[in-house]
Order: sequence, then structure tokens, then C-alpha cells
Amino acid sequence: MTELGDIIEECRNAVEDPDYPAVHEWLEANPDGKVLGHFQVYFPEEIAHAAGMLPIKTMGADSSVQIREADAHIAAFVCSILRSALEQALSGKLDFLSMYVTHPICDAARHVNGIWTRKFPDVSCQILYYPHNAASPHAATYLLNEYRRIAGLIEEITGRGITDEALRASIELFNENRRLLRELYEIRRNTPWLLSLVEGYVLTRAAGVMPRERHNELLREALPQIRERTNKPQDKIRLVFEGGFCEQPPIEMLSVLQDVAYIVDDDFLIGLRWILEDVPSDGNPMENLAVAYLEASSYSPVQRDPRKPKEHMLLERIRNSGAQAAIVGAAKMCEPGLEEQVAYDNALTEAGIPHLVMEFEEKTANFEQVRMEIETFAESLLFEFV
Repeated sequence: MTELGDIIEECRNAVEDPDYPAVHEWLEANPDGKVLGHFQVYFPEEIAHAAGMLPIKTMGADSSVQIREADAHIAAFVCSILRSALEQALSGKLDFLSMYVTHPICDAARHVNGIWTRKFPDVSCQILYYPHNAASPHAATYLLNEYRRIAGLIEEITGRGITDEALRASIELFNENRRLLRELYEIRRNTPWLLSLVEGYVLTRAAGVMPRERHNELLREALPQIRERTNKPQDKIRLVFEGGFCEQPPIEMLSVLQDVAYIVDDDFLIGLRWILEDVPSDGNPMENLAVAYLEASSYSPVQRDPRKPKEHMLLERIRNSGAQAAIVGAAKMCEPGLEEQVAYDNALTEAGIPHLVMEFEEKTANFEQVRMEIETFAESLLFEFV
């Protein structure tokens, strides 16, 4: 069995290295393999996997990647994740991509596809259009047709048909991954002193940049070792972090958070955990994926579904995790995130739940201001709850 420290180190290297080492390792083992990159928040990776592709998330980059070329193609007031992902592509770090898929989660994410299409003519750059109204009785049929369209393009690239048998096998693989991630978050909710925020984050995020087979193997080995730890609980406030659905806070910022409080739940990388239960693999597997996206999914500022009022679901997340307060964050220049900040603020105030509203950016390099804000907030709560 691999030691827990080595597992966490492998995941952190996969996450922080802008050269995508796990992808290159996969390509060395599969020299004819194709890689599909997709933008946040959610993409049905099972479809690509069933065709033999390696699906990965392009999640931007921290301050180690300087944005130079991208600013000639995209406005500086656009969110950092779109600009840094484009910078990675323009600098050659994503040359392994055969297909790139964006989503209309915001105006910027929708329109950036045109830039990718012009700059990378050898890459199939596509937009996966999700239903505008997820509660529509026609939403599942519409989404199924979109999935079939994307699947047809994937088959053209790989030269391999996506059979129901292959798709069912991929669904089972990803179901296991979702189950393992649910176990990881259960540890964070119930015994957060056994797993630091940064450790849990890199163990989760690595799923987006390496083959799921390898990620499942790592989590199967890591989870028992985490439960066997003998760490003692500390006198820390229990918080929920809301606002990491797309652009991700820097890991250094998460280090500040874990120094001050237990973050017992969050919406970081929600696309990896978007589907909340196993997807059925019998019947029509592609239809099952479409239905699961609509009927068995989490909530997010970038999905309009009146059946899932986001403010109420945030309050439910707080209650289910036993949190005492919340941090409501939003990436700078993120229109959906900043809009929901207002709704979340109002709902938390009405419910009498203490909360801190703040902005972040993946390229933040100085965290003293963040530390001061969070420490002041946590200390005020400690006095309140004593």
C-alpha cells in the first residue's frame, strides 16, 4: 500500500504542475490516445472515456503562470481562469488536446470558444449547450441530443464508436469515483481534524487532471489511512465555503483558511461531485447521464433550476455539515458568482447565520489581507459561541 503522504504528494504535483504530468504519463502509455479538455463546471466525462479518450478539466493556473499572450486576445477584465487557461494553451502547455469543450455558464465562457476555434484550428473546439431551464419537461430530451452530438464528434476524433457496453463500464468507473469523493467529504464533515483542507482539496482536484482509474486507486488507499489517523480536534470554528464552483482559490489561500477554521463543506470543484448519487448503468446509459445531470445533481449559480433554490440549498449544506458560519466568496470579475453573493448574503442574514463575504482570484500572491479578514471573523465567532 502506498503511504498517505506519498499519495497526497502525487495528487498535489498533478494539481500544481502546469505541465500536466499525469496527462503526459498517460500519453506515454497510450501513444495513440486522445485527450479532451473541458472547462468548468460539469462535463459528462464518461462519454469521452467510453471512446478511449482521457477527459481532463482545464482549471486555470495560479500566479506561477504569467498571463502574457492571452491578454492580446481576451479582455483583462474577464475572470482569471478563462485568461490563464487560454495562456496555457497559447504557450503550448495544452498541445496534447484533440478536443476542447466549453459551456455557456456565463457570457465570457460562451464567447471564449471563438478565440480557441481561431487560434487552434487543429483542435475540435465545441460548446456543450445545457438546457436554459433545467425544469422544463423537454430538458432531458434536449440534453440527450446534445450529448449525442458531442459523442458523434468524439467518435470522429478517436475513430472508435461509443457502444452502450463501453459507456456502462465508464459510468461504473465514475460512479466509484463519486462514491469515494463522497466518503472523503464525509470525513471532512464529521472529523475535519483528520484531514486538512489542503489535503482534501488536492485529493479531490487531482481527479480532474489524471485518469479516473488511477484516482480511484489512490483514494481507495488513502481513505483507510486517513481514518486511522490519531489527530486530536482543535478549538476551531466550523465553516462552509461557498463560491468555488468555477475559478478556484489558490492553495495558499486554503492554507490560511485551514489555519483558522475547519472548512467542513464547500462547493470547490463542484463539477467533480455534481451528480450526487450513482448513475444507473442499465437501460439507455447516455439517457441516464442526461437525466442524472438534471434530476440527481447539486446546485450552482450557473444552472437555472427553480426546483433547486440555491439559497435554500446553501442553508441545507450548512445544516447538514454542522457548520456554525459561512464564507461566501466569489472570483473577481465572475458575474454569476458576484450576483449570487447578494442572494446568499440576504438568505444567511435572514437565517441569522454569521458569514463573511469576500472576493478571491486564482492569481492572488499576497494573503496577509485575507488572513486578517478570516482571523478577525473567526475570533469574533469564538467569543460569540463561547
